[in-house]
Amino acid sequence: MKQRRSALPPASAALLAAALLWSTASAASVPPQDLDARVRTFLDQREGRWHDLNIPAADGRILFDLIVEHGYKRALEVGTSTGHSGIWIGWALSKTGGRLITIEIDEDRHGQAVLNFEEAGLAGRVEARLGDAHGLVPKLQGPFDFVFLDADKEWNLSYAKDLLPKLAKGGCIAVHNVYGRGRGWTREYWDFMSARTDLETRVETRSVGGLVLSFKK
Repeated sequence: MKQRRSALPPASAALLAAALLWSTASAASVPPQDLDARVRTFLDQREGRWHDLNIPAADGRILFDLIVEHGYKRALEVGTSTGHSGIWIGWALSKTGGRLITIEIDEDRHGQAVLNFEEAGLAGRVEARLGDAHGLVPKLQGPFDFVFLDADKEWNLSYAKDLLPKLAKGGCIAVHNVYGRGRGWTREYWDFMSARTDLETRVETRSVGGLVLSFKK
């Protein structure tokens, strides 16, 4: 989640607002099988084209399975990028009846993510917020039962400390881009989370991008 900022033209902002209003009103009327087909088509058409700090599709599938398996409904993502992970999370939440709040600081990426959520048919499940997560996360009310951290890595521990009191029992904090326990911020985060007796923390070995999962007991 880089600190680069760029303003959206007024016309683009108006189009985004109109798309959000239309999608929110129509999302509830889409049959589940039609939504599944729409999301699959959207992802298939963009396979291999997700760059700009997005997660690999294999890790998106892990997040999807995790949410569906545990029935999570109140999700938070820190670091939207252009929405690849949010689409997997939002798709899973369409199965559980949940919703996602996702935060991105970069206006260009945020704007593209909003359009991607709309095109995938998931904008009614996703509340995309533009802003600095350093200030926004401590103000969130919660509770959440699923949190995905994929923003500025050196701030992961601060995010976790703010969010753990707002994490429901049985809930999960997932952190991306963890490749080993001995690398700077990774070691600090791992040591803190794995030492807590109220958490069960493990490395997700199926992940190609590095995922650590912490479940609240």
